[in-house]
Amino acid sequence: ISPQDRLGFRRMRFGVRGTLPNNMNYRIEMEFAGGNASEFRDAWLGWDELPVLQTLLIGNQKRPYGLDHLNSSRYNVFLERPFVIESFNQDARRLGICSYGVSEDQAWNWRYGVYNLRLIQDEGQYISDHWQLEAAGRLANTIWYDECSGGRGYAHWAISGTCAHPDGSAGGDPDPYGTGRAANEARFRHRPEARTVNRWLNTGRIPDADWYEMVGLESVVNVGPLQVVGEYQNMWLQRDPGAGGEVNLHGGYVYVSYFLTGEHMPWSRKSGTLARIYPHEDFFLVKRCCGGVGHGMGAWQVAARYSYADFNDDDIFGGIGESFTLGLNWYWTPYARLQFNYINGEIRNRDINNDPTNRNIVSGRYGIIGVRAMVDF
Repeated sequence: ISPQDRLGFRRMRFGVRGTLPNNMNYRIEMEFAGGNASEFRDAWLGWDELPVLQTLLIGNQKRPYGLDHLNSSRYNVFLERPFVIESFNQDARRLGICSYGVSEDQAWNWRYGVYNLRLIQDEGQYISDHWQLEAAGRLANTIWYDECSGGRGYAHWAISGTCAHPDGSAGGDPDPYGTGRAANEARFRHRPEARTVNRWLNTGRIPDADWYEMVGLESVVNVGPLQVVGEYQNMWLQRDPGAGGEVNLHGGYVYVSYFLTGEHMPWSRKSGTLARIYPHEDFFLVKRCCGGVGHGMGAWQVAARYSYADFNDDDIFGGIGESFTLGLNWYWTPYARLQFNYINGEIRNRDINNDPTNRNIVSGRYGIIGVRAMVDF
């Protein structure tokens, strides 16, 4: 069956953030794009200016791996995140405790913490005798930052990783009242780098998963209007004795973007992530009081991305994904933009049953056109 077109709200988030005496802070953000199925996103409280730990946050927050996930979706160049970044860190946020630090010259920044593997932003709590914990961290370095040009030139690298202990003996989702056993969180999946109902890459819940480790590498080079970004992540998963061999999943992406109007992608050295884009001239089209029409063109950016993920190993057939994305971004102001993406991709050797006793291996190519209008404030 051919996928259907779709129109809708991708994100509709509202939240509050503030400080409390003397060095505490908090944030609560809600997502309403799901209609009646509203969910929370960031929901944490924390402390600043701590000895050694610097900043410490407790609550629902982003896990510290995958540059494209640590970037705010308000600043990312493409409509959706790459295969491997979303698959290994689905929706990014988990309940945990994390320390955030930065060196005095802002050349180095780091974050590390302990998280629960379950995505609870639509459930509110986690109930199980198996905690399904992970320890995760990221060390990032801005190795070059051109102060004289206001950061129009910079280079960055980072290494991140996690060590996780899922409950591989558990089955699927628990009952809606949370009285059943928590689900096995060793599952890695993603849509076709566009918003679809189903995940086109999907390992299913890997039975008897005991531990897994993931290491990620990332790099950014920006020279004026030109930017090159790449990431690679590799995961090793071990299963209970006698249940099967070690599973290796991996993937990465690289993209190039360029501002036709001369702007650049700003960089936050404090967090090692992209920052807000400021057009040289805002887009506007208004009637002048003295006659005629006033106008500005905004900022125009073109981009191209190649993405790859291999989720097939041993008896796991989550599929192999490969895609090319062409993007055009029109920034009206620092707070509003239009995005256009064309995606041409292929999914190969995917077992849509996720059942080794009843294989149904499929492959296919696809083309997707996506448009998004967004405003944040």
